[in-house]
Amino acid sequence: MKNKVLVTGADGFIGSHLVESLTEQGYQVKALAQYNSLNHWGWLEDVSCIESVEVICGDVRDPYFCNQLAKDCGTIFHLAALIAIPYSYIAPDSYIDTNVKGTLNICQAALENGVDRLIQTSTSEVYGTAKYVPIDEKHPLQAQSPYSASKIAADAVAMSYFNAFELPVTIARPFNTYGPRQSARAVIPSIISQIASGMQQIKLGDTTPTRDFNYVTDTCQGFIELYKSSCTKGETVNIGSNSEISIGDTLNLIKCLMESDVEFVCDESRYRPEGSEVFRLWADNGKMQKLTGFKPRTSINAGLSKTIEWFSREENLAKYKPQIYNT
Repeated sequence: MKNKVLVTGADGFIGSHLVESLTEQGYQVKALAQYNSLNHWGWLEDVSCIESVEVICGDVRDPYFCNQLAKDCGTIFHLAALIAIPYSYIAPDSYIDTNVKGTLNICQAALENGVDRLIQTSTSEVYGTAKYVPIDEKHPLQAQSPYSASKIAADAVAMSYFNAFELPVTIARPFNTYGPRQSARAVIPSIISQIASGMQQIKLGDTTPTRDFNYVTDTCQGFIELYKSSCTKGETVNIGSNSEISIGDTLNLIKCLMESDVEFVCDESRYRPEGSEVFRLWADNGKMQKLTGFKPRTSINAGLSKTIEWFSREENLAKYKPQIYNT
């Protein structure tokens, strides 16, 4: 019986939360963590349901491994990817290798093993700076970073398997997810961790771009709703809140919630190259609501409060290095 749900990238931020959500809803989960000699499972080490999860260590860049990994799985949520935009400027080949070839390997493994559903994880970065808002799924794709280029290619590979081989693929395109366990490379954890660690000056890059922020449990439920709907096969669907807020306003909101009077300091090392910055992201989530009936449930204030509470715990903050900018 192919009754297992495989989550690749399960050791990451969104992946670990998706494993929790699936397990809580009664699914039998196999979780892929990237192979390492320490046998460390990343953020899966922190999930409460780990004893009921089958954890496998490996690498999506290896097609033989992927074929074995998919053998007893009915559904695959493919989240494994390199995602840090700044690092993609200096290591672009690794993004092509992991994000494009890794997706190819998962698609081929799914096809050869008769997987019933494949949910491919995209990103709002593929749209680039909005040409119109809100951004629907017909918006042009713009490769403004090697990372976004790799995800555009990965999505195309996945959709080619739907068109050419009838592999039941859905492309989930989440906008800016935030919450507990997120890398401090991302703007919300960067702000919160710097304040929580007692720093009086908060280093940020450009604060004028806008983002459509979504709390992580809403993003995960969006993935699950896309999987549950038979209407989403062969479709690309945004997961977003249908709202936008600037980085500067987000900083001020976090300052208010944390009752902080920190000062913002411009750090030029955190700026993207001029042609690479995505200045505006605002999701049209109408297609998601039409196909699944789902829309996010967590307000920005509620989501930030939960995130602040998690990062403010000493044992969690200790896992970060707020004084170091990690590309």
